[in-house]
Amino acid sequence: MDVQKIGNFLAELRKDKNLTQEELGERIGVTNKTVSRWENGNYLPPVEILQILSKLYEVSINEVLSGERLNDSVYKQNAEEYITVDLMKKSKEAKKRLTISFVVAFITILSGLSIILLSGMLSAPIWLRICCIVLSLIIVVLGIGVCCALTVDAGVYECPNCGEKFVPSMKDFLSGMHTFTKRKLRCPKCGKRYYCKKKLK
Repeated sequence: MDVQKIGNFLAELRKDKNLTQEELGERIGVTNKTVSRWENGNYLPPVEILQILSKLYEVSINEVLSGERLNDSVYKQNAEEYITVDLMKKSKEAKKRLTISFVVAFITILSGLSIILLSGMLSAPIWLRICCIVLSLIIVVLGIGVCCALTVDAGVYECPNCGEKFVPSMKDFLSGMHTFTKRKLRCPKCGKRYYCKKKLK
């Protein structure tokens, strides 16, 4: 993605509409300096602004991100490239979240076991040992909660019966029996419970 080319194209489109940077800024709710930064290729407008600009300039977001008007064949090719890039980005993000969840799970289990072992080795009153065990259980529960929040929508589950890909609700996710790669979930399409395989988006 050529930010400089996009900036030049945005400037051309603005001039075609006979708008100054200040007039455009007033119309879309930003300063003329912000418009100037976009047009100089310093950075891209956010998605919400891209939608507004594409309507105002009567071009597609795909054309804005390409930095030029596109014919049908090029339009389709660019759309596929953007979809591929987006899917790769989502896949990397899902892998990162899964890695973080494994690290959190490891630290949680290690911390919980350490506190339980420490409470057993200390010659402390019973109430203090009980407090240590309760503390370790709280740490484990919180750690599991963080892991679930990180992994529930990091990727999708695929039903082995109908092939439907879906993200389960947190309730189904927590209540479903699981292995490392599969979880027993109700498929929203066929309505049956199966061990569904986790797949990255």
